[in-house]
Parts: sequence; C-alpha cells; structure tokens
Amino acid sequence: MRDTRILLTLPALFMLATSASAEGKLNIFNFGNYTSPELIKKFEASYDVKVTITDYDTNDTALAKVRQGGHGFDIVVPSAQVMPIWISEGLLLESRPDLMENFSNVDPKWVNVEFDPGRRYSVPWQWGTAGVAVNTSVYAGDINTSAIFLDPPAELIGKVNVVPEMSDVMYLAIAYAGGEACTGDMTLLKKVRDILNNAKPKWISMDYGTSEQYSKGDVAAGFAYNGATFRSRLLNPAIQYGYPKEGYPVWMDNAAILKDAENVENAKLFLNFIMEPENAALLSSFARYANGIVGSEAFMPDDMRGAPEIVIPEELKAQGKFSFACPPEIQAIYTKIWTELQK
Repeated sequence: MRDTRILLTLPALFMLATSASAEGKLNIFNFGNYTSPELIKKFEASYDVKVTITDYDTNDTALAKVRQGGHGFDIVVPSAQVMPIWISEGLLLESRPDLMENFSNVDPKWVNVEFDPGRRYSVPWQWGTAGVAVNTSVYAGDINTSAIFLDPPAELIGKVNVVPEMSDVMYLAIAYAGGEACTGDMTLLKKVRDILNNAKPKWISMDYGTSEQYSKGDVAAGFAYNGATFRSRLLNPAIQYGYPKEGYPVWMDNAAILKDAENVENAKLFLNFIMEPENAALLSSFARYANGIVGSEAFMPDDMRGAPEIVIPEELKAQGKFSFACPPEIQAIYTKIWTELQK
C-alpha cells in the first residue's frame, strides 16, 4: 500500500520550491517578436533574474539548433505538432508543470493533450489559427480561401509573402488540394507539390515578415497567423484575416525546459509564472493570440474581445482542425516537397 502522506506532500513541496525567490539568469529561445517585454520586466523584478531572449524563425530552426548542443538556452517554445519529436529525442526536461502551484489555472481542454499527456513537460504559451492576411484596399474579393497565396488573383501577384513554417503551409496546401492532414496519398501530394511550385513565382518573399510590411503596403497578402494579422490591422484597418474555407490548422505553442538547461530552477519559476492569469494576459496582449489560462480574459485589452482574428466565424469553425504531428515516414515526404520549394 502506498504511503499517501508522502504522496500528498510532494505537490506542496514542489509549490514551495517554485514560489521561492531566485537569482541569476534565464535564457529563453522563442519565435521572434513573440515574448512580451512587459512580462519579462515583471518576472525579472519579481525574482531578481536577468532574462535573455534569443529569436528563431521556425520550429525547424529551433530543433536543429538545440540538437547541435552547446546552445546555452533554458526554455524553448515548440508548437504542438513538433512536441512529440522534442520529447521522444530526449531534448526536454520532464519538469512536471502539472505539480506547479499555478497549474490549476490551465484550461481543462489544454491539460490532457495528445502532444504532452498530462502536461509533464510543457505549459500553454499561446494558441491560434493559420490562415491568410489580405490588404482589402488592394484586393476586394473573397479572403476566406488559401487561393490567396496558392493561386493569387491578379491584384496580388508579386505582393504575396508566405511565412516559411513547413507544417502549416503543407496543411493548408493539402486541404486546398482536397486532402486530409498527414495524408500519404502520393497522387494528391504530387498535386500539392505542383500547386506550391506554381504559386511560388507569384510570391515576393518567404519570410516571417512584420506588421509594418503589411501596414505600409510592402506586402499585400499571404499566409499568416491570426495574431500577427491582428497586429497589422491595428496599424492599418484595411488588413483583414481570412479563415480558408478549404481547411486550416489550429495550433498551440508550449513553453518547456530543455534537458540540458543550466538554470533549471529559474526556468521552473518562469513556467509557473506564465500560468498566472494576469501574466498570461500580458503574453496575449503583446502578441495578440489567445492563451490556455482560465481567468486571463479579465486582464486583456478590450479590443481583443470580439476581434475577428480571435473569434472564428460560426460558418467557418468546422473547417479548423487541431494540427498534430504526422508519422515520420509522412513527414519525410513533406520535407522533400518543402526542400524543393525552397530552392
């Protein structure tokens, strides 16, 4: 028989440890322009920890860098569809966020997730959708379609930017071609390859881009994320977000501690910190995405309530599906298509 007295005291001891003050450093490796400076200042002041943030542009870039070792990072923010890779390769510390003081604030729908069952490795960072951004002063047609970047109308040719995130671009292209996520249908995938290769000459760039590029008119449309498009609209009301009727991915990014982190205790403090509703709201207020923390809504800006980039139209909700990792053999095929596209 288990000694329940010991079991009951473990979470309490863990919470005490994560509530303690700390000193030193914390190195965060995250997507660019995705971490709230206000949140970082608050964390530094609360725990006397100096935070350094290093940016990456894609999940692939982050994974390749950490695999090399010698990186010096403590926290990384992988998307759900690549989390199983990080875990299976032993790159993440089993830091047990589920035992942390603020874990009770995590929305139940984001607790027992397929990509990290029970949340033994990660906590929610932010979540959203992948779709299209369009300057409606340049193009006034239907924007709820991936044709915006896969078969651009005349007004948009040469003005399209595609964020170079393979998994999401492939998802949208496969859905546009009439397939399902993670399909291995080679006939359909050849069609997808041709769609992408035929579309690329009509693009101006494959880049993460900035809100300013859209707001100033340097880019008129493209594959984009909802929060980034929201930020662009705040600078230029003509920028609108489209939910592709052919199908689009719903994603979640997750903060996790690296197995070879040098500042583990500070990293645990940070994971617990961002599960506090007021702090999670700082993340959302900056990057303009939803988060997975219950109660954070009360601390968010008024303009996020009812924003078209956050609230999915009822008639397009069913077209959105959560994006999971594809089997390795399927992923290898997608990587070949993607490599060819980037030549």
